Amino acid sequence: MGMGGGGGSGARSDINVTPLIDVLLVLLIIFMVIQPNTVRGLDTLVPQPPKNQDKDKEPDQRTVVVQVQPNGAAGPSYKINEDVVNLSQLTEKLTEIFSVRNDKVMFVKGDKDLDFGQILPVINDGHAAGVDNIGIITPAVESGK
Repeated sequence: MGMGGGGGSGARSDINVTPLIDVLLVLLIIFMVIQPNTVRGLDTLVPQPPKNQDKDKEPDQRTVVVQVQPNGAAGPSYKINEDVVNLSQLTEKLTEIFSVRNDKVMFVKGDKDLDFGQILPVINDGHAAGVDNIGIITPAVESGK
């Protein structure tokens, strides 16, 4: 009698998983090494030069302060840096001032006797003129506290 071995089912063909896992780990390492080298940019806001800027004309770089003062029954009066303007002309004047400026910052100084509703049109006109930042000057800010 002979020795029987392996049974009568024949050769078993199983997939060898070890080389497959080795290949996958090598690919994983390659992708991990490549990933940090990809170019990444930062989202930055770069100031743009104003449109239609005349080279001969030097823009006035004073701080723009719009003052709102009570004027009795006629309603409040408005000043842009000591220049008296009407409310109907305010948007036009502010657009003219800020068309040649890089920094679009305006301050509003209202009288303490006025309601905020009487100062609000100045803020709206500033936004309509393209002003980015509008600050309100309060007595505490004015005194430096």
